Amino acid sequence: MQIGIVGLPTSTKTTIFNALTHSQAVTAAFSTGQVETNTAVVEVPDPRVERLSAMFKPKLTTPARVQYNDIAGLRAGIGQEGGMTGPLLNALAINDALLHVVRAFQDDQIPHPSGSVNPARDVETLDFEFLVSDLGIVERRMERLEHDLNRKGNYATRKTDQQEYDLLARLKETLEREVPIRDVELTDEEDKLLRGFRFLTAKPALVVLNVGDDGDDDPTQYLSYDHRRSQVICLRGGLEMEIAQLSEGEAAEFMREYGISEPGLHRMIRLSYELLGLQSFFTVGEDEVRAWTVERGANAVEAAGAIHTDLARGFIRAEVVAYNDLIAAGSLAAARKAGKLRLEGRDYIVQDGDVMNILFNI
Repeated sequence: MQIGIVGLPTSTKTTIFNALTHSQAVTAAFSTGQVETNTAVVEVPDPRVERLSAMFKPKLTTPARVQYNDIAGLRAGIGQEGGMTGPLLNALAINDALLHVVRAFQDDQIPHPSGSVNPARDVETLDFEFLVSDLGIVERRMERLEHDLNRKGNYATRKTDQQEYDLLARLKETLEREVPIRDVELTDEEDKLLRGFRFLTAKPALVVLNVGDDGDDDPTQYLSYDHRRSQVICLRGGLEMEIAQLSEGEAAEFMREYGISEPGLHRMIRLSYELLGLQSFFTVGEDEVRAWTVERGANAVEAAGAIHTDLARGFIRAEVVAYNDLIAAGSLAAARKAGKLRLEGRDYIVQDGDVMNILFNI
């Protein structure tokens, strides 16, 4: 899973990236305007992995991971200046979701490029740039389809092209009303048709308001953002980055002193998972305890494929026990004895927290 961190100049997105990834990327009070990307892989905080590791005492413990990409080069007006460059658009499009960092605090040493701090305006500004980019892609594709439809007559591909054209026409009307594509209700077939376009406004969006050290924790105090597959949270960016640079013991003491129950970054990672419709299941044993990531609604064969394609190809059955049942039983043997460990077939829908053992033959 990849999540792109975006924001206007001086939005403090690199501060948030450093806090999230325990990195030390250089922050600046200005933008170079160049397409630059800082990348880091972060472990997804999940106390269930630690509990399972304590139970099985494996040689290796592997949590789920997510890659964050800090993308520079965005600014107001880039759409009207000829659109995003290919490298910038590619850097944005590869991400499964976008994390939009917005500055919501005043700092006289770092003047805001627009002359004032206004989170609602800044969110609208960047959203508009994404809308313009998607609209350009839609219009160009519609032109090509229209040309092909006029030439193809009754060829077999005409029906598919017409379906795509009609869907894009619907999206064009939506984008012209400045509504993101993720607000459009799509059928599974329509979603599949659009997958290759990698539209920016179709991606789930997590708006992170950096409220500084003394800001309000209530996002509604700053803006209203009512879109599907979108959430808004407040974060004290500087404080979170400071915590991230401390050792585990120092960080725990620091948080106790400030009355912080957990880093806000943990909540941000969990929200990213929720927005993408993802969940975790686990495999356990003496060699390794590991968290795996699948989409909600994935079946047992798809979960097997997340581990290895051979397991999906030769799938026979899955031994499954719910995490809470396993913890209550104390061991796999006790869970089996209590009737909590069961055999499931290929169509079983995996639940968040399932502990699974795939039986296969190839």
